[in-house]
Amino acid sequence: MKRWILRSAYVILAVPIIPALIYHLGLRSWCMHWGATGAEVAATLPGDELLPAYAGPGITHAITVKAPPEKIWPWLMQIGQDRSGFYSYTLLENAFGADMPKVERLVPEWKPRAQGETVWFATPRRFDGQGKMIAAVVQPNRAFAMVSANDWKNLKAGGTGHEGLWSFTLEPLQDGQTRLIARLRGGTPPTLSGRVMGRLFWEPAHFVMEQKMLRTIRDLSEGG
Repeated sequence: MKRWILRSAYVILAVPIIPALIYHLGLRSWCMHWGATGAEVAATLPGDELLPAYAGPGITHAITVKAPPEKIWPWLMQIGQDRSGFYSYTLLENAFGADMPKVERLVPEWKPRAQGETVWFATPRRFDGQGKMIAAVVQPNRAFAMVSANDWKNLKAGGTGHEGLWSFTLEPLQDGQTRLIARLRGGTPPTLSGRVMGRLFWEPAHFVMEQKMLRTIRDLSEGG
């Protein structure tokens, strides 16, 4: 009986441990830099200067779009729960109560985002209205970067950010194509449990959702 209990305990422990080992030993680097070149991972992108104390390039994903930046930019300006959603797996987002729409057409009534504007990541009715970021960098046809609400307050007061940054950069290529580069940077969670949760859940979840987002933006931009 004791042996059966011990074996069962080992199996239960192995269920989360084995995928975690596979992710960290074989997949983590690929997931964090999916589609990006070494130069893109190492590059300083617009918005990085807002979190100067953050060490490392963070998560950098990239994709080639067969369209110029001006064809991609309008789709970036429509991201947000209050607009088109995030062009990702809407069913998964709504499983967590985000109330995310799915709008895969350009809406002329939606003006380009302005610096200081709130971009909602979930309906304001959920999560105590904290599911949001603030547009901090808006360079038409070039770069769009968002920071946390607390970081925006610090930046407005002359300070720097330390919580998080999510940016999108458009790098034109000579043949009329564009590299769409997405970067996520954030401070180190203060607790061990927070760091473990980040490694085992948030990093893989971000990869799954963002690669779908970039592929959808590519398809929409190429399709006109």
